[in-house]
Amino acid sequence: MKAKIKVGEYAKEIVKAIPQGVLLNTKAEKFNSMVIGWGGLGTNWGLPVFTVYVREGRFTRQQLDENPEFTISIPLNRNDPEILKICGSKSGRDIDKAAEAGLELEEPETNSVPGIRQYPLTLECRVLYREKQDFSKYPEKVLKYYPQDKGSENCGANRDVHIMYIGEIVDAYIIR
Repeated sequence: MKAKIKVGEYAKEIVKAIPQGVLLNTKAEKFNSMVIGWGGLGTNWGLPVFTVYVREGRFTRQQLDENPEFTISIPLNRNDPEILKICGSKSGRDIDKAAEAGLELEEPETNSVPGIRQYPLTLECRVLYREKQDFSKYPEKVLKYYPQDKGSENCGANRDVHIMYIGEIVDAYIIR
C-alpha cells in the first residue's frame, strides 16, 4: 500500500536525508540503484523537481539516457548500512544490486521505475532537462571533488564530470 504525500510537507526530511545518502533508482536494461549524496529538491519552470548529478561513466547515466525516468528512495528513519555499502560501492554493470542488497522493489504508480520498500519515501521523476557539467566553470573550491587519479571505468571514479538531470516529480508517496 502507498500513501500519497505532498512533497512540500516532507521537504525538510528529504533535504536532511540527501547528504546522508538516498537512493537514485533507474530501469532500462535492468533495475539499478545508486547511492547519491548530492541533489536538490525544488521548483523549476513552475514544476516540482528533483535534481540529480551522475558521473558520465556510471551505469546509472547509461540507464537514464535509455529511459529518462527515475525514482528517489529516502529512508524515514535511518539508512541501512548494508544497502549503502552495496549500492554505493559496486556497479550495476557487474551485479544485480537489488538481489545482492536484498532490496524489496515496489511497483511504481506513474513512471516505469520501482521504489524500494526499505527506503519508503518515494519520488517518481521524469527527466525534463540534462546537461553535462563544464570543468572550466567550476570554482576552485569545487575542483577538489574531481581529482584525476581514477577514470570513469572504476567504481569510485573521480576524473569525469557530472551530468545534471532535472526530473519533474510526477508522483510522491510513502510505501507502507
